[in-house]
Amino acid sequence: MATENKNLSNYDKETLPNAKPYKFGIVFSEWNSNITHALRDGAIEALVDLGALPDHIKTIQVPGSFELTYGCKLLMEDCDAVIAIGSVIRGETAHFDFVCHGVTQGITQLNIQQETPIIFCVLTDDNIEQSLARSGGKHGNKGVEAAVAAVQMADLKNKEIH
Repeated sequence: MATENKNLSNYDKETLPNAKPYKFGIVFSEWNSNITHALRDGAIEALVDLGALPDHIKTIQVPGSFELTYGCKLLMEDCDAVIAIGSVIRGETAHFDFVCHGVTQGITQLNIQQETPIIFCVLTDDNIEQSLARSGGKHGNKGVEAAVAAVQMADLKNKEIH
């Protein structure tokens, strides 16, 4: 495994844009809330650390990962970047595959059709141990990584492309 025993959530503030001028949205799933709340909290802490004003971070909770696309659509108009946070853990049925595919396709479509970047922070793990390792455990917090990407994409969105 490429991430084995690696914490990938470290970042160098000095090399990243300042988040202060931007507004961010975070949509997080209620399902597997111990995971999604840790991801959300990691994302908020990183955004603030990178300069985002707390009142420029809007959060909404949706029932499950499948509903993330709609939640992101609601926040897109007022934000420079939106982070979609979910956790889908493989079970005994094909439900895992349908939810993972649906949310991935939905967020991809929003990214293609709209002007606001959506950052994909949906864990799709085989078991709870893998999810815990990626939501503040030995592999860091993917919410932090999503926040860094959101700042970079908000900055890209607001720069003139030549």
